[in-house]
Amino acid sequence: MTPEPITLNVLVFGQCRALVGASVAPVQVVVPTTAAEVMAAVCRQYPQLAPLRGSLLVAVNEEYASAETPVKPGDDVAVFPPIAGG
Repeated sequence: MTPEPITLNVLVFGQCRALVGASVAPVQVVVPTTAAEVMAAVCRQYPQLAPLRGSLLVAVNEEYASAETPVKPGDDVAVFPPIAGG
């Protein structure tokens, strides 16, 4: 598969939403890609999120994603801070 640049509309929640100033953060990525590469693109294009990068979580199609999780065009991707429960 030839790498292809696309725009992913990444949903952002919690503190991420406040820092981005919107609920969706459009990012440019080249597919095929991974959750780790999407996170890197988000932090490059929204540098205000970079200090939080080590603690942010990624979900792909409403499932927690590992760094290696593949991301394809049309996938739902979200970035959010850890969720505290109790």
